[in-house]
Amino acid sequence: MPFFNTRTLMTPSDVKATLSFSDGSPSVELPIYQGTQGPDAIDIRKLYGQTGKFTYDPGFMSTAACNSAITYIDGDKGELLHRGYPIEQLAVHGDFLDVCYLLLKGDLPKAEQKREFNELVTMHTMVHEQMQFFFRGFRRDSHPMAVLTGCVGALSAFYHDSLNINDARHREVSAIRLIAKLPTLVAMAYKYNIGMPFVYPLNELSYSANFMRMMFANPCEEYKVNEVLVRALDRILILHADHEQNASTSTVRLAGSSGANPFACVAAGIACLWGPAHGGANEAALNMLEEIGSPERIPEFIKQVKDKHSSVKLMGFGHRVYKNYDPRAKLMRETCHDVLEELGLQNEPLFKLAMELEKIALEDEYFVSRKLYPNVDFYSGIVQRALGIPTSMFTCIFAMARTVGWIAQWNEMISEPDQKIGRPRQLFVGQTPREAKPIEQR
Repeated sequence: MPFFNTRTLMTPSDVKATLSFSDGSPSVELPIYQGTQGPDAIDIRKLYGQTGKFTYDPGFMSTAACNSAITYIDGDKGELLHRGYPIEQLAVHGDFLDVCYLLLKGDLPKAEQKREFNELVTMHTMVHEQMQFFFRGFRRDSHPMAVLTGCVGALSAFYHDSLNINDARHREVSAIRLIAKLPTLVAMAYKYNIGMPFVYPLNELSYSANFMRMMFANPCEEYKVNEVLVRALDRILILHADHEQNASTSTVRLAGSSGANPFACVAAGIACLWGPAHGGANEAALNMLEEIGSPERIPEFIKQVKDKHSSVKLMGFGHRVYKNYDPRAKLMRETCHDVLEELGLQNEPLFKLAMELEKIALEDEYFVSRKLYPNVDFYSGIVQRALGIPTSMFTCIFAMARTVGWIAQWNEMISEPDQKIGRPRQLFVGQTPREAKPIEQR
């Protein structure tokens, strides 16, 4: 099996779309492509050449910018598939590196393939020793996402032996390096922020156990692995591994379309993920809980949320894509309760508040009718807080998980024979041509 999975080339449907104009301009016939699942797509690539007109679609709400065989989402059904496998099954029957293998290669690994892949990733978890000096250029109180963005982009300066994006072997090496080194860099960003020494990876541990140790071990005592907590982190990583053509994935693809190296492209994805409307959603959900403060204040908070004149928002509920229920939320909810029980935190104020808010939102007609159910960000934020991960690190964990999705999507794009640099159009609403006068005449 090739390292990166390939996909079937598109063929147009026998059905065509006809675009007519009320101003008497000639109508145009446009090809329609059919995917294996989901809506058909009208091919408008020749529209400008034929009509001199663009389509207008801010936010790309009705535009397929690429074809892909990696991840499929049906928001109406609450369905998320990676290479055809439901996320619910992947989260139960595999670990994060199984999902990494799947996204990169197209199918789940067999026993020997899993052993070889896990060993390959493990052998690349160390970062260049000089990277620790790179960290010293940041203030200790820098946001970890700022540090991570810079450090991931800088990897290309340390590993420039695999930057030929037209070489499949180079792309493979870079993919493994990114997947392997992200946990090390995320943990280093945390340790640097709190002024503790970096902890090197330990090859005998699993991917998620290694990360937990690098985050929380210290030289003064032996670190003990808690399998329940490790599994909880692993599930967070699985549920965030890829999510179709979202903002950060589209950023990675757009950056990659220029021929930029994969480290730079993933750094661009991390920067996009930092936005509160994207990767910062679980951080925003925790901040919301802290602002509410106690279960007694929930009714007043709910009242403000329902008030259309109020600026108060309910974070961690509902989803732009999933119109009924986020399939990842159910899995994360189970993990959330497992972790709270394992650590005996059910009655801790913040977690008690979260469970009470969850109960009200699931029963209140206002939220039920609007399908504002708790999403994966709500539960993953609670789990990460219970694991001892500070709020500022939440998006770094998200980036660590999503890196495999970014690199799989990036490679899929690079592998296209007719791949072109991304160049969105615009509807210009500025000044028409005018004369620029010398300064004394203005």
